[in-house]
Amino acid sequence: MKKQFSDFYLECGTDEAGRGCLAGPVTAAAVILPMDFKSDLLNDSKLLSKNKRDFLKTIIEAEAVSFGVSNVFETEIDSINILNASIKAMQVSISKMATTPEFIIVDGNKFKPYKDIPHKTIVKGDRKYLNIAAASVLAKTYRDAYMEKIHDEYPMYNWKQNKGYPTKEHRRAIAKFGATKYHRQTFRLLPEQYKLDL
Repeated sequence: MKKQFSDFYLECGTDEAGRGCLAGPVTAAAVILPMDFKSDLLNDSKLLSKNKRDFLKTIIEAEAVSFGVSNVFETEIDSINILNASIKAMQVSISKMATTPEFIIVDGNKFKPYKDIPHKTIVKGDRKYLNIAAASVLAKTYRDAYMEKIHDEYPMYNWKQNKGYPTKEHRRAIAKFGATKYHRQTFRLLPEQYKLDL
């Protein structure tokens, strides 16, 4: 995995977590890593165990030149749509960094210009560049912690386990108990074909 894409010293990687969830926010992070940063463990957060993500979160936060994390919540996701919400979360996380980046690389293929900072979108960037992988780890760990917290309010959906993703168990709970204030109302919480399985 490469450290970064450009030759700029202050290049930030940004990524989001929770885009495909039925409940909870979309959470994004932006990270600028120092030029001499090395890690054999760091990878796309989806490929790492919870213990490895938690371990890496501590290292990233201690060693990053700068980082920012941001949530966009359900009501806003419903009003501006999930793609715009994901891009907004990434841009807000960049704005929260104490250091302004000179270049931005984004996981995926969609982004909107942020200030006048040049950017590049990279499909599967979280498996190619350490700074995007670092952002993916922060986005995932912060979002998971939030979902575990709201799990206590509505334990029947088991967000502690599924983190709001559309598992069969989560859909069954929605069918039985209905949607909560944390559910995204514009998402198809119960597809028609699923009703036949109940």
